[in-house]
Amino acid sequence: MTAKLELKNLSFSFGNTPAVSDISLRVEEGSFTTLLGPSGCGKTTLLRLISGFLQPQSGQVLIDGVNQAGIEVNERKVGIVFQDYALFPHLSVADNIAYGLKIQKSNSKEEIKQLVTEIASSLGIESLLLRFPNELSGGQQQRVALARSLVLKPKILLMDEPLSSLDTKLRTKVREELKEIQQKLKITTVYVTHDQEEALSLSTKIAVLNEGKLLQEGNPREIYFAPKSEFVADFVGKANFLKKDGKTTMIRPEWFELTHQSQAWEKEIVTSETILLSGTILSEQFLGSKSRFVIQTCGTDSKETVTADFDTIEAESLRIGDRIVMRAKKCWEIQP
Repeated sequence: MTAKLELKNLSFSFGNTPAVSDISLRVEEGSFTTLLGPSGCGKTTLLRLISGFLQPQSGQVLIDGVNQAGIEVNERKVGIVFQDYALFPHLSVADNIAYGLKIQKSNSKEEIKQLVTEIASSLGIESLLLRFPNELSGGQQQRVALARSLVLKPKILLMDEPLSSLDTKLRTKVREELKEIQQKLKITTVYVTHDQEEALSLSTKIAVLNEGKLLQEGNPREIYFAPKSEFVADFVGKANFLKKDGKTTMIRPEWFELTHQSQAWEKEIVTSETILLSGTILSEQFLGSKSRFVIQTCGTDSKETVTADFDTIEAESLRIGDRIVMRAKKCWEIQP
């Protein structure tokens, strides 16, 4: 696929503190690429380097193959949706969307009105054009912020944690709407978040960052099922690590299943084909369809405890203090 955006050996420091270290990344046209990592890992700095608010100290930012060095923010054809949406409270929805067009002064009033109507219609907010931001829900505000960026017809859309201020239920709803909009408009999107669930559900590609370095990139399934390091494994979801004979094996909690052994034993069985663990239940969390158990294992060379998720109905009779035997349906060996 054609790279709409390419970062080549990009580095940037704040004083003596490196924020981005030698990062190279291709963003394909029409894709949804998420920069995922903890606070302070360099995600937002990368976004500011792409948009032109910061200039790299080394390396290149290429859009459609053109080096963006020396190109001003307003000339890069990059749209930005900020964390708080940054809508003007004294302007109507229509005037918020039209703001950038009016600043450009390259369209007539009639053309601006038509462009605003078209983008509002495509995002399903044409009935809201006369309202003001304080009269909108969180999801509606996000659509207005999107419309304000998209009406300028950017080559790339940048989004900096736009769902972080929403409650859990609304965040899920807006996330689904955002994915539908991006797929409908086929706009190349770079999205910043520290929420692994957002990254896994929205993205065609995920780039995992930590301490200014790109640790791994790939599609969501690759990142989740085949992480290259313990950090990546643990950051994109809950993970157990079994260490034996110099090897590290990762098992997600939902990869365990209860077995119906007649009795537990005092030793783990770990082979290339089978991982069986015996242990005592220390705690339980009811999560609805699943129940999460923390289990003290017998004979493991790694952590004293593992976390396992079982179907609630299947595990209904389990109690704290019970001895159980479980089998890993799947595992992944992390290379040193």
